[in-house]
Amino acid sequence: MTNTGNLSCKKSFSNNKQKQNYLPKRIILVRHGETQVNEDETVLEYVPNYKIKLSKKGRHQAHKTGSKIREIVSHENSDWKVFFYVSPSSRTRETMEEIMGGGETFPKEKVVGVREECRLREQHFGNFQEMETRKKIKRMRNGYGKFFYRVPDGESSADVHDRVSAFLEGLWRDMETNRFGNGPSNELNLIVVSHGLTILLFLMKCFNWSIDQFEGLTNPGNCEYRVIEVGCNGEYSLSVHHQDEELREWGLSQEMIEEQKLRAYGPGFL
Repeated sequence: MTNTGNLSCKKSFSNNKQKQNYLPKRIILVRHGETQVNEDETVLEYVPNYKIKLSKKGRHQAHKTGSKIREIVSHENSDWKVFFYVSPSSRTRETMEEIMGGGETFPKEKVVGVREECRLREQHFGNFQEMETRKKIKRMRNGYGKFFYRVPDGESSADVHDRVSAFLEGLWRDMETNRFGNGPSNELNLIVVSHGLTILLFLMKCFNWSIDQFEGLTNPGNCEYRVIEVGCNGEYSLSVHHQDEELREWGLSQEMIEEQKLRAYGPGFL
C-alpha cells in the first residue's frame, strides 16, 4: 500500500521534476520464489546452487507477485514501461518469467528490455554443499557477523557488497545519461529479480547504511519485494510506497525510517 504521505507529496512533485533528471520512477527489488531446496535441502549436495529451480509453489508465488507489481507500476498512468534485470540463476530467471506472465501481465510493448546481470547473483557458498557443513557455516556466520564472515571456498557478504556496488555505480551512470530512454512522463520502472542477501546489500549501498544497520536487517521472504520510488524531494526512498510498520518489520531503526521520509518528502514533511 502506498504511504499516505505521498498524497501531500504530489502537491510539490512538479517543482522537483527538473531535479529528477528523468530517473526511472521506481526500482523494485524482488527475491525469487520458493525452490526445490524448500522441499528438500539435500538437493544442494548434488545440484549446483545456480541450477536450483523453483518449486510449484514458487512458480505460483512469482505469478501472483507479477500481478501485484503490475498494479503498482500501472497505477494512475497508462504510459508505464518496465526494464528487467535478473540474476543468472535458474530460480531467478524462472521467477522473472512467471512475473512477466507469458506476456499477459507485462505485454511486450511495455517491456523496454531484459538484461541478465551476473553481479546480482547469490552469495557463493562453495560448490556442492554437505548438509552438516552448511549448518556449521550458518552457526559460525551468526556468531562472527554476517557481513564479514567468509564462507569457506566461497564469498563473504562484503564480497557481494563490492560487486553490487559496481553494478549500482554503472546503473546510476545509465540513469544520469538517460540510456533507458525515459521520457518526460517519468513512468519507467526497473524490476530487479535477485536473491535475499543481494537485495539487502543493494539497499545498503543505495542508502549508505552502515554495517551495524545492515546486520539488523531481516532477509526478504520468497517473492517479497521492496519498492524504491522517487519522492517529491527528487530522491529514491522506501517510504513513498511502504508504511513505517513494514520498514520496522524489515529491521529498519527509527532513525533509518526518518531518513527515508526525509529523502522522500523533504524536511517539511517530518
